Order: sequence, then C-alpha cells, then structure tokens
Amino acid sequence: MLKVLLTGFEPFNGARLNPSEQLVTRMKSDSVPGAQIMTAVLPVVYGEAASHLLALIDEHNPDVVISFGQAEGRTGITPERFAVNLNDASIADNKGHIRVDQPIHPNSPTAYESTLPVKELVSALRAEGIASNLSLTAGAFVCNHIFYELQHALQDKNIKSGFVHVPLMTEQQEDFPGLFTMDIETMVLAAKAMVSVLVAKAD
Repeated sequence: MLKVLLTGFEPFNGARLNPSEQLVTRMKSDSVPGAQIMTAVLPVVYGEAASHLLALIDEHNPDVVISFGQAEGRTGITPERFAVNLNDASIADNKGHIRVDQPIHPNSPTAYESTLPVKELVSALRAEGIASNLSLTAGAFVCNHIFYELQHALQDKNIKSGFVHVPLMTEQQEDFPGLFTMDIETMVLAAKAMVSVLVAKAD
C-alpha cells in the first residue's frame, strides 16, 4: 500500500475559496486502489505552512507527498518542475507578511527539481481528457516556499515529492471574472489519476 500525503491551502488574499483546499478535503483514505491517502490543509503563511508540512511528513512517513495550490489564470492542472530559492511576491500572506527578494535558504541550491514523474502525470491527465500542462516553476509566493522547503528537506530521503497548481474552481467565476475555471469534480479526478500513476510505478 502506497502512503500518499496530499495537502492544499486555505483561501488567501481576501478570497472566499481555495480549490486546493476543496480538492484535498474530497480525497478519502481509500480514494485510489493501492493507496492510503492522508490529507491536510496548510495555512497561507510562509514559515507556518512549511513547518506544518514537514511535521506531517515526520508524523505519517509517507511514500509520496503532493502539495496542491491555486494559480488563477492557469488553464489546466499544472505539475511544477522546479522549486526556486526565492520569496518574492507583491501580496501578503495571511498574517500580513510580504517578502521581496529573499532567499528561502541562504547558501542552498538555486532550485530543486520535483521528484514526481511530472511529464507522466501530464500525459495521464490528458489521456483522461483533463486539461494539463507542465509548468516550469511555482512562482515565488507561499506555494513555491513550501515546495522548496519540501524538496530541501527530502533531498536525501526516499520520498517522492512535488507541487501541483490547480486553476480556479467554477464557484470562483464571480470573484475572478474572465479567468478560466474548472469544476472541482474534475480536479478530484485529476488527483486520483496522478496518485494512480504513482501506485503503478511503485508496483
């Protein structure tokens, strides 16, 4: 049985919803054959999100960690390839912190690569008729922050890990007029398909 930890984020920047939160709360322990799924919702606060995520890994000792986050303007599910060693965002986290041009870990690598099979994940989603593209980086806000902390902490451990951005959900159309949205059921199907790929690779 593959132990899989899935995390999402609470709403941020004044939003009412976060599709990544809605996604992980719909994933049950037995959602995917061959996988034991654990879920959590992280705060959109730089240090707290990272420490919470790493504590969950210590507690559950998963085989795989996939963190999900919202990226308005994206037109599909986008696995991220690289986490960059940079906090640099014009918006504040949920405790009012703004970080500009700050390294996450001074004297550490400029970037870490996802250890998820990101191209295979994109192909699997497309095979299911779900819009998906590979993204180079996760930006430089809290999503990227936890992605970098995750890869930094697990670089010498046998745990597959990475970050996936999801687009806005249908219920956010009124709050983000003109931007692409996807129904949450499709996002759940995407998460299940990605976990299934990892289960198959572990066999």
